[in-house]
Amino acid sequence: MNPMFAIFRIEDIKNEALQTAANVALLVLAVLYLALIFWTFADARRRIDDPLLVACATLASFFPFIGTIVYLIVRPPEFLDDVRLRELEMTAAEARLANLDYHLCPHCDYEVQADYLRCPSCMRKLKERCYSCSKPIDPAWRICPFCEAETSAPSPSSTTSRRRRRQTTDQATVAADVAQPEPAEAGTGETSRRRRR
Repeated sequence: MNPMFAIFRIEDIKNEALQTAANVALLVLAVLYLALIFWTFADARRRIDDPLLVACATLASFFPFIGTIVYLIVRPPEFLDDVRLRELEMTAAEARLANLDYHLCPHCDYEVQADYLRCPSCMRKLKERCYSCSKPIDPAWRICPFCEAETSAPSPSSTTSRRRRRQTTDQATVAADVAQPEPAEAGTGETSRRRRR
């Protein structure tokens, strides 16, 4: 037998101390191998949200040492808790920005304040002035929230009912025009009046 391979067979080792050292080294390697499998599983659970990917990472670590090294290369850079905390901080920062009276003009995206009546950039009207307390109010509001004075804004129901009435009369006019055949002479007064409408 080749003496080089005889080192790896523990039964062939004649020296008692050398045999004990080989047994301890194999035990340390086995414990290290099992510890790497457990560490890969625990680390994957903290970094990966998908249970299937956690199982794949754990199974990859069953290849001795190489699986764990591959997992170290491809694992996500941050923990799930850190990602959630960062998203929560971003949401809180956005809420703080919204509370700091930071608004944009809906027409030109110029920065305006909540009490501006007109945009300084595009000169479009942003708000109306209440006739009672002179505070800026939204043009669609029917009542001033500051002094409870009624505004001249139309109620949403009356606007839609007016729009429906207008559509119905337009449809009736079109139906009447389609139902009556036009005379052959284009020069008659009735036909020219109908075309002018």
